[in-house]
Amino acid sequence: MGIHYDYKSTRGMKAMEKAAKRERRLAERKAKREAKEGKKKQEDVNKLNVQEPITLDFITNPNKDK
Repeated sequence: MGIHYDYKSTRGMKAMEKAAKRERRLAERKAKREAKEGKKKQEDVNKLNVQEPITLDFITNPNKDK
């Protein structure tokens, strides 16, 4: 038997391996992107709102939700 006889018998297995590799790479990229976006969202939470007036209560309240 030559290599050309072996091609059809292993074609399905190679396709499944290729699909699994593609899914794994996409999952890694998605996780990396979500981690990067999470850092950006965390930075945005700490910023002050320009439209909101700054009051003495806002500055001195230790239990603020913001």
